[in-house]
Amino acid sequence: MKKIKVAVAISGGVDSAVAAALLKKQGFRVEGFFLNLFNSKHFRESKKRAKEIAGILKIPFFVIDLRKEFKKEIINYFLAELKKGRTPNPCVLCNKEIKLGLLLDKIRKKGFDFLATGHYARLCQGKLLKAKDKNKDQSYFLWMINQKQLKHLLFPIGDYTKKEVKNLAQRFNLPIFSQESQEICFAQKDLDKFLRKNLKLKKGFIVDIQGKKIGEHEGLWFYTIGQRKAIGLAGGPYYVLDKNINKNNLIVTKNKKDLLSQELNLENINFIGEKPRFPIKFKVKIRYGSKFVLAVLDKNKLIFKQKQLAVTPGQSTVFYKNGQVLGGGIIK
Repeated sequence: MKKIKVAVAISGGVDSAVAAALLKKQGFRVEGFFLNLFNSKHFRESKKRAKEIAGILKIPFFVIDLRKEFKKEIINYFLAELKKGRTPNPCVLCNKEIKLGLLLDKIRKKGFDFLATGHYARLCQGKLLKAKDKNKDQSYFLWMINQKQLKHLLFPIGDYTKKEVKNLAQRFNLPIFSQESQEICFAQKDLDKFLRKNLKLKKGFIVDIQGKKIGEHEGLWFYTIGQRKAIGLAGGPYYVLDKNINKNNLIVTKNKKDLLSQELNLENINFIGEKPRFPIKFKVKIRYGSKFVLAVLDKNKLIFKQKQLAVTPGQSTVFYKNGQVLGGGIIK
């Protein structure tokens, strides 16, 4: 009987290493693929670790160079969104276009049946579900994928907690590297430095709600809605309330209640399964670290049961029902 071929995206971290080990143990024909996405020390070290992991697991190892595509699709998008005054989420787009898009296309052409990653998420009968580990769940970052992609994906560690994954790594004699995956891998832990290099400085005024000038900023892209730290104003705390792109003004407030919103508008809405009939009620997350909140979606308008703090244009709102990811959209 022909063995099922699975390509595993090995990042150099413990999660994808254990994913590959589990699949090999289950009898799949496993091969490892490292995605070279950016010229940096982080990616050079990750590639070295990924190769080491493949050697320990005795599986074939390949490097796929997608730096050009990553710059065009992800980095350029990220910078363009920041210029518009928004706070984008590059990981969501990267999963759709690069990791579970381009890579999936390439390995399918090579005759692989599935692509597996180290994401903390679960799949069941064509549905995308939250991971077992609530603290590590990454289903939020996968709302843009479609059914065509979903049927060729595997998330082997979704049924394990992070602690269990580390224990499995020891059992498989895999190294446990202290470095966790970075949220914005191309910024190399210093987003401020990355923005100064790529978007430069564009000084403007910090104003209060009445439009009174109370300070100066070095560029609107250095701030996000709801931010409290590093605004540089005396007599605070101040919160970033909004950005006026045309006037290059950063609008701040001392009143946290000003940041509360009852509703928002979404664009680029995607439903992983079939499109529901509106209005539809479900739980949503308006950013990765936020709590679930009940809301009703009617076409592109989302109304919360309870007001939400710091609704941020450019961020993803993800829809959940009974632990299943139905889809999501980008905050306008």
